[in-house]
Amino acid sequence: MKAVGVHNSLPVTDASALENVEIAKPSASGRFLLVRVHAVSVNPVDTKIRMAAGSRLEQPRILGWDCAGVVESVGPECILFKAGDEVYYAGDVTRAGCNSEYHLIDERIVGRKPAKLSFDDAAAMPLTTITAWEAMFERMNISRDPTANKGKSILIIGAAGGVGSIAIQLAKKVAGLSVVATASRPETEKWCRDLGADQVINHREALAEEFKRIGQNGVNYILCLVGTAQHWHGMADVILPQGKLCLIVDTESNQPVNINLFKPKSVAITWEFMFTRARFQTADIAEQGVLLNEASGMFDSGVLRHTRTQHYGDLNAANLLKAHAKLESGTMIGKLVLSVS
Repeated sequence: MKAVGVHNSLPVTDASALENVEIAKPSASGRFLLVRVHAVSVNPVDTKIRMAAGSRLEQPRILGWDCAGVVESVGPECILFKAGDEVYYAGDVTRAGCNSEYHLIDERIVGRKPAKLSFDDAAAMPLTTITAWEAMFERMNISRDPTANKGKSILIIGAAGGVGSIAIQLAKKVAGLSVVATASRPETEKWCRDLGADQVINHREALAEEFKRIGQNGVNYILCLVGTAQHWHGMADVILPQGKLCLIVDTESNQPVNINLFKPKSVAITWEFMFTRARFQTADIAEQGVLLNEASGMFDSGVLRHTRTQHYGDLNAANLLKAHAKLESGTMIGKLVLSVS
């Protein structure tokens, strides 16, 4: 079957950083589904793994951890899906990705595709939805009952990107929080406001000064979706006592952070990595499927809207490399997708 893979870790400016390849079509076994891929999306994790894949790989590394498609066949132990079901999912970073015609995936981390979304629009949503949902409702234990969150607020740093775009909606429309989003350009500020942000501040300025500008003294929760170290002191300034902070981006070894800054306010610091459940086969791995099914209903009912903003054509090495370049440029708003014909 056709796929796009990596043989050597190369910069996005090198035309051979991604290659069109032919690989064997897999077969479903156990609790795995064989999915006919209809559309894929691209996330920062794709670009990072491309650069860390190694060199002169005998077998290409297949990237891609956002997919929408149709179940082709099911393993003998499958109980949740059958052939013909339309599905969407983010996948498992320890296994081959979905940048291919067919893809094997554990049914427990798969959701039913929102009926009202096209395959392209649905493919944009799994990874970012899982990340934002787990970060807020599981890691920071934010209540999904708006009455319980009356008067509470959240700061989402880097809010115009993929995770931020769905995090704004979940925070506002599901949890009922007051949302402060960060953006640094007029078009990203408008995007955040259109998604429901109550306030938008500039993350290129000191957070404490920006909070003074909008007349707010702090927030109960912070979801930081960009470089951790660059906002460390600012987050310590604006988090309220007994607040909670969730991080998703590694701190570079040459940029150590001082966690003691958060001690006086008794702030809880947590991490979100959406591949944890699949990577470690946790006892609650099936919760990701449950989560995606619940989100699917929210997309269909109009509570949530998809965040696809760009389409990069058919899945092939040249188009996928352009998509990687767009993400690496740091100018992406929402999500981009490619179709698999």
